[in-house]
Amino acid sequence: MKKRKLGSEGLEVSALGLGTMMMPNNDESVRAIQGALDLGVTMFDTADLYGEEYLLHRFGGNEKLIGRALKGRRDEAIIATKFGITHSQGPKGDPAYIKKSVDASLYQLGVDYIDLYYQHRVDPNIPIEETVGTMADLVKEGKIRYIGLSEAPAAIIRRAHAIHPITAVETEYSLWSREVEDEVLPTLRELGIGFVPYSPLGRGFLTGQIKKFDDLPLDDYRRFYPRFQGDNFVKNVEVVTLIETMAAKKGCTAAQLGLAWLLGQGDDIVPIPGTKRLERIQENIGSLQVALTADDFAEIERISPKDAAAGGRFPSFN
Repeated sequence: MKKRKLGSEGLEVSALGLGTMMMPNNDESVRAIQGALDLGVTMFDTADLYGEEYLLHRFGGNEKLIGRALKGRRDEAIIATKFGITHSQGPKGDPAYIKKSVDASLYQLGVDYIDLYYQHRVDPNIPIEETVGTMADLVKEGKIRYIGLSEAPAAIIRRAHAIHPITAVETEYSLWSREVEDEVLPTLRELGIGFVPYSPLGRGFLTGQIKKFDDLPLDDYRRFYPRFQGDNFVKNVEVVTLIETMAAKKGCTAAQLGLAWLLGQGDDIVPIPGTKRLERIQENIGSLQVALTADDFAEIERISPKDAAAGGRFPSFN
């Protein structure tokens, strides 16, 4: 497994991480996480609200899974978790909430420290300086090792980094979601901050496994996302078909091509594709062996240029 460095503070992780958001806390998920670790994946991404209990307003289910799967192998893994999204109060970043959240996450994970601790969403009512200052105190206390932000704009990242070095920023990035290229990525590179793309395969669309709307289970959250609906869905399938055709010529899968493109955007990028199945983890790791030439990158840009995806990133609940 190839390694990459996140930020300038010394955090080294596998070139591909594993997003665990959709994993239920069961034996199959444990086997998948342990199998990923056996294959050289070291970075495991979770959050205090992830897990099958989320809709019941009971947090921590996914963190319990991570703790269970990594028990006895803690020193082999980099655990990244998050705080700051609530059901009823919006994003939170006040000191009291952070201190309560980190202790809860440590308990749910069953660990003494968290490697990378993200603010999941920026709290518009609390200055980022106050939030990051509190997180810096957690570093001094040994409860966390490195600080991260998720879905933060460039201006906020700059202010946060002035208080304490930010090691990584996590934001959606894929062939279909390239907004970070405008301001966020240049800012991260100027400041020496690593980048962790979530949904690097367009929430599964870029795998080529979804051909029609009815392929999505009735309880699948993606049914509410604009890119999976109506005319948007039809147009997006057309783009994915072109990606699949190119992947076949390269001797890889569409998912591997999409991840190889993303990995090729810089050595400071560590994607965290999410899956429940070990065979998909193995497939994703295969992307590290896909060599793309300058002509390949140009062809990908032709068939899937920036803003190629029809529909917005998130549903509107207004």
